[in-house]
Amino acid sequence: MKNTLLFVFIFVGSLNIHAQKISGIIQNSSGVPIEDAYILHFNHDHHAHTNENGFFSLNEAEIGDTLQIIHLSYKDLFYKISEISDNLKIEMEESSFELGEIVIGENAKKTNLISYIDNQTTTVNSSQEILRKVPGLFIGQHAGGGKAEQIFLRGFDIDHGTDIALAVDGMPVNMVSHAHGQGYSDLHFLIPETIELIDFGKGPYYADEGNFATAGYVGFKTKDEIANSQVNIELGQFNTLRTSGIFNVLNQNNHDAYIATQYMISDGPFESPQNFSRVNFFGKYTGRTSSKDKFSVIASHFQSEWDASGQIPVRAVEQGLISRFGAIDDTEGGNTRRTNLQFTYSKTLDDHSYIRNHVYYSEYDFELFSNFTFFLEDPVNGDQIRQYEDRQLFGFESVWNHEKNLNFANSLVRAGIGYRNDLSKDNRLSKTLNRKETLEDIQFGDINEKNVFSFVSGELEFDRLSVQAALRWDYFNFNYESKLSTLFDRKVQDKSVFSPKLNFIYNLNRSVQLYWKSGIGFHSNDTRIVLEQQVEDALPKVYGTDVGVAFKPFKRMFVDVALWYLFLEQEFVYVGDAGIVEPSGKTGRAGVDLGVRYQILDELYFSGDFNYTYARSLAESDGENLIPLAPPMTSTAGLYYKKGKFNASYKSRFIKDRPANENGSIIADGYFISDVNANYTFGNINIGFAIENLFNQEWNEAQFATESRLINEVNPVEEIHFTPGTPFFAKAILKFNF
Repeated sequence: MKNTLLFVFIFVGSLNIHAQKISGIIQNSSGVPIEDAYILHFNHDHHAHTNENGFFSLNEAEIGDTLQIIHLSYKDLFYKISEISDNLKIEMEESSFELGEIVIGENAKKTNLISYIDNQTTTVNSSQEILRKVPGLFIGQHAGGGKAEQIFLRGFDIDHGTDIALAVDGMPVNMVSHAHGQGYSDLHFLIPETIELIDFGKGPYYADEGNFATAGYVGFKTKDEIANSQVNIELGQFNTLRTSGIFNVLNQNNHDAYIATQYMISDGPFESPQNFSRVNFFGKYTGRTSSKDKFSVIASHFQSEWDASGQIPVRAVEQGLISRFGAIDDTEGGNTRRTNLQFTYSKTLDDHSYIRNHVYYSEYDFELFSNFTFFLEDPVNGDQIRQYEDRQLFGFESVWNHEKNLNFANSLVRAGIGYRNDLSKDNRLSKTLNRKETLEDIQFGDINEKNVFSFVSGELEFDRLSVQAALRWDYFNFNYESKLSTLFDRKVQDKSVFSPKLNFIYNLNRSVQLYWKSGIGFHSNDTRIVLEQQVEDALPKVYGTDVGVAFKPFKRMFVDVALWYLFLEQEFVYVGDAGIVEPSGKTGRAGVDLGVRYQILDELYFSGDFNYTYARSLAESDGENLIPLAPPMTSTAGLYYKKGKFNASYKSRFIKDRPANENGSIIADGYFISDVNANYTFGNINIGFAIENLFNQEWNEAQFATESRLINEVNPVEEIHFTPGTPFFAKAILKFNF
């Protein structure tokens, strides 16, 4: 017995001597930390992930053990431990994209592989293409190019952002209680050449995504560093010009900085020129105070102005009053600007924990002139309206991450707190004449909306099963002071909401991953509507679930398919053009999403996405329960070829006919559009071309069922009003790298 105990003590003691903890940084050849690298410890069959500072920690390490380090952008690395240290520096070699090397079960981002694959095989060439990178997401522009795009996703006509949360480097893009529409999201301050990653998720399943994240979220991350400077010139039809530049100003150990700029003008295909112009500036500095800490400072500014021909009625074209590219009222248009400042600091607290602190500030102006009904309400002056606001937006978010191996499972705990404050001064809706004269103010006042939030999430990652549970709490303070009243008129209301989430991910093997996601989300309603119309559901909830599988049927093919359902307890649609809210009661949406990525040859890739949705109002009877503009079916496909110095792509998108009103008596026409581009590199010079609407299809980009009256009509007519889609449009592209 004594000999046995002595043996046990010696054995345990030897474990304590030889099996120790190691930690360090995974970085690239330039010394930049690599986030989300997967480290597999062969000898003890457990693993770890690097945080955003490239830091990792592993227990039970011994000299002679082997680590396999995997990241989608780098060659797999087998690293043999030669020393026990807490300051290892392991360098990975970048590699060309190879779909066959992707192992589903070893991707820290789980089912978001599609985003990575698309980013590797295609580039974003315009601000509109930024959102089109998200599978199943469609956009439409209908106000001269300067207004935020109309968004469609999972059977939602999201308008400009009501049911999708958008952010850039953690800073929210959605504008609450906006002059034009709730959740208004103008991404035009983002320069395409600065984008490094596009992260997205569908459904309300993510603890760190709060307001508006019902159909999903999209997060854009800009580059920390650039390999070289670049100047870009694009010339196209319709007096279109785009120039852009991205310039390396600092590239030293632990310090990187660059600036970017963009200038655009275009008249568009319309008979009344758009006179569209936009200018952008962007600057980013990234520093590392130590091997484990990182901070960044971002400053950006953009401003834009434009004229627009608006949405025209079908009958005016059919009667020959105007052409498809004509206008009933060509005095529409607007101007906007946004200046952003951001500061982010990520600090490693110990071998298992780090904290990320983010502070942001935006100054924003917006002015828009529109005329949707022409002479319906005012047969003398017409129905032009002006929407205006002057906004300050500021906030912060602090997120603590703690990852540790518990022997039986890897654990990850995240906890966050944050605050957001929107101060919108002179938020105004007015009837105007010819952009000059104000005839009547419909709404005029100051908005002060505050959002305090916190969340906690926990994840246990077993050998094959990952369980994620989370709870989020949001508190809102709605404050509105009307300036139309002769007396002091301020209204205030408080609301809060809890949003639980529960997700399961199971790796059947290295090529098949099953998942079930569930959660509750919400979107807030406009402050003015909450307070002036006493809306009870200021924070209507959405209940969602996804069941899906991501798998590789062949070595070079990746497939992701999901069945999903979303239930909204009250779907309010804020109509900023009239200053009213249109409640549509309970709604339900169910559908299937299918994504396929296939590397046919080393140099040839295929991507395809198919989305089907069944969307209905649950508060109305059959025949009157259609959800206007909810797309029942969308799909996209693309072929991408790259060999040596030449690359080319073909992309198509399809959206099916959809109801424009509740009974389907008015239909918004679907369309099928194809785009192509190609370029070739000569040394430091890249030349190419891009063509939109290759087959010159006649299509309507934006469509609405609207009641209007023309100047010569006695009675109003309700029918489709549309903005025509761009006809065949070609542009030449020249890039110079230095």
